[in-house]
Amino acid sequence: MRLGLKLVLGFFLIVGIAAFFVMRVFVNEVKPGVRQAMESTLVDAANMLAEMAADDLKAGRIADGAFAGNVAQAQQRDPKAWVWRFQKRSVDYRVTVTDARGQVVFDSQGRDVGRDNSRWNDVYRTLRGEYGARSSAESPGDATNTVMHVAAPIYDPGDGRTLIGVLTLSQPNRSIEPFIVASQRSILLQGAWLIGISALIGVVMTWWLMRGIGGLNRYAQAVSAGEPVPPPRPRADEIGDLGRALETMRRKLQGKAYVEQYVQSLTHEMKSPLAAIRGAAELLQEPLPEADRQRFVRNIRTQEHRLTETIDKLLALAEVEQHGWLQRRERIDAATLADDVVLGLDAQLTPHGVEVVRVPQAGMWAVEGDVFLLRRALGNLIDNAVAFSPPAGTVELVVEQVEGQVRFIVRDRGPGIPDYAQERVFERFYSLPRPEGGQRSSGLGLPFVREVMRLHGGEASLANRPDGGAEAVLSLPVV
Repeated sequence: MRLGLKLVLGFFLIVGIAAFFVMRVFVNEVKPGVRQAMESTLVDAANMLAEMAADDLKAGRIADGAFAGNVAQAQQRDPKAWVWRFQKRSVDYRVTVTDARGQVVFDSQGRDVGRDNSRWNDVYRTLRGEYGARSSAESPGDATNTVMHVAAPIYDPGDGRTLIGVLTLSQPNRSIEPFIVASQRSILLQGAWLIGISALIGVVMTWWLMRGIGGLNRYAQAVSAGEPVPPPRPRADEIGDLGRALETMRRKLQGKAYVEQYVQSLTHEMKSPLAAIRGAAELLQEPLPEADRQRFVRNIRTQEHRLTETIDKLLALAEVEQHGWLQRRERIDAATLADDVVLGLDAQLTPHGVEVVRVPQAGMWAVEGDVFLLRRALGNLIDNAVAFSPPAGTVELVVEQVEGQVRFIVRDRGPGIPDYAQERVFERFYSLPRPEGGQRSSGLGLPFVREVMRLHGGEASLANRPDGGAEAVLSLPVV
């Protein structure tokens, strides 16, 4: 199982179990909580009614006095009330009054007058000076619908201490059942939202963590495969610290191998020029005709220039090869880039008698990248085309757009590429002899161009033209 899936399932399991038990407690507590609130309200109302019934009970007119009339009128009222989102159209209270012996002397519903209620818990406890309350079935045999009864003592209005009766105030629990059901449903709905939001947060957090871990994994895999790759994105957490540590380790290990490789390559390439310089220097120590001396001096200078060029180009190539990603990016107009390269090369091309022709294009396109590196890469291609062009020849520079790619095309009229060299022209230190016995180059220009294209996500190619000469192409994504 993938780590991301494990994290999501673990987070959801923890949140789900916790939310289940919390909601279960809340749902189970709604009903007793609402009933306790109703009981508290009944206690207040029962004690107020007990005070109002005291005079009529003492005078013996509790069944037909003012209190009974007021209760009857109250029960006929239509409150027309909206409680929360439920309409209330009747008064649900039932009032029962017993005398000091527990005999029912008044019933607002007229059903239990004369019945002995002295054994009912509400009357029994109240007659003994305690708090009395009970719950009973609303109708015989109905265990679902119950009625809550709360009793209050009725004291003699003359002394306020003598107990002369008990007033019991009753209310069916079905009157508050809609509120209980609605509250439970609301809790469940909000709990479902809570679980859903928590799950979403868990998914987002897991995605955020796995993006960092996945980036580190892809980076490590690419490094193990020897592929150039940018370091993981910086983060201000432990994953970011690990990414920086991996990048530091990669640089140290790769740098060591890179230096060893380049030392070997540079040593190999320096042997021939150094041998030529050493031989010429030894001969110059002997008496020589002036013509021979000048020839050996020119040879030393030529080899020195070759060494300097090799070192400079090797350093430039090493700089781009060490970068697994592009350091700077900006929007670059393709036509402007081509014009700048041509203008910068005019002075260098004059001695060769080669003309660089900038072929106008029909459209305007832009690429993204490092303008300095692209300028050098395109300049290397033109230098190479000039070197292989015949005297007074022409090099064409064309910019075009094909299938979402901007193509910089450099065409010359030189001898082209031999078949045996087609697959090796981009190898480091591989070079071909120049026309008319010209000196070979360092063999580092085209590898530099290839590395610059790699950094920009483009391609470099070199091939023969059907009508003679060679054609070098740099392809970059258009933006």
